Amino acid sequence: MAAEKLLLVAFELNAAARQTVSQTLDGAAEFVCLPDIAPAEREAVLRRAGALLAWNFKGFQPEEFSLLAGLGLAQFMTAGVDFVPLSALPEGVRVAGNGGAYAEPMAEHALAMAFAAAKRIVPAHAEIARGEFHQFTPNRMLGGGVCGILGFGGIGLATARLMRGIGMHVYGINRSGRPDPTLDWAGTPEKLEEMLAASDVLVISAPLTKATMGMIGARELGWMKPDAILVNVARGEIVDEAALYAHLCAHPNFSACIDAWWIEPVRHGEFRMDHPFMTLPNVIGSPHNSAQVPAYRVIALRRAVENCRRALEGEAPLHLVQAEDRLL
Repeated sequence: MAAEKLLLVAFELNAAARQTVSQTLDGAAEFVCLPDIAPAEREAVLRRAGALLAWNFKGFQPEEFSLLAGLGLAQFMTAGVDFVPLSALPEGVRVAGNGGAYAEPMAEHALAMAFAAAKRIVPAHAEIARGEFHQFTPNRMLGGGVCGILGFGGIGLATARLMRGIGMHVYGINRSGRPDPTLDWAGTPEKLEEMLAASDVLVISAPLTKATMGMIGARELGWMKPDAILVNVARGEIVDEAALYAHLCAHPNFSACIDAWWIEPVRHGEFRMDHPFMTLPNVIGSPHNSAQVPAYRVIALRRAVENCRRALEGEAPLHLVQAEDRLL
């Protein structure tokens, strides 16, 4: 069998997942899991691989990456690959994230956090727990307002559909500024000030790249409405941590809903924040679990394998990570 017809899966698969991979490939290629390969056979298998499916590079020895020169695609299970040392791959190997694989549950999470902030769910819960009953403290409607989406890919599109469903106007920014039927306004990053100034809710769903690192700082927060709601389901580093904390302290009617943190266990080996966000009443936190919906593990695996199949069959794969966007 030719090298381009072998999919190398870098992690273990249970029986159901193996069936999903097999059904998705539908005879277009065979696949083998790296943990199943006998030590004496590893070199030959790695040389034959035409596509790689991985969460990260765990399980590979440094000297083995040169054996992957025949890869047509290195496909990752996560949408963001900023924490993967892609420079270890041979030059010329295309890399793809699993763009939009978890879009629908992440969009629901973003909407839930925005609703919780607008309706004062968390502070009201704490007040009731203290025996306080502030029935006439006002809350807010999201319908009729503007939801700005920074990063209009799969997650942004799924979020836009939900936000339109509750009656919000939706603005979106991506690098192309391409229009979409779900958007009332579309722009490029150069139009960021215009979108931030209009947004009642800002959902950050952009990948972490050299261009988006620290994209939302003190200046950009200052462009926003004093009672806006910021929801980050992407990467913490897109927002300047110190600037956000200072803005929240200075603007008590501004809310931050943080699912993506700056230092996280999966990417950094620990969870840490340099400012006490969770002491603030205008912060809602979740442990970057917006994608943790079991049913979507199968969907994410299928979507990733479908992209591998495209590459194995000579078609153009989706969600390629450009060289200038790679951090490691």
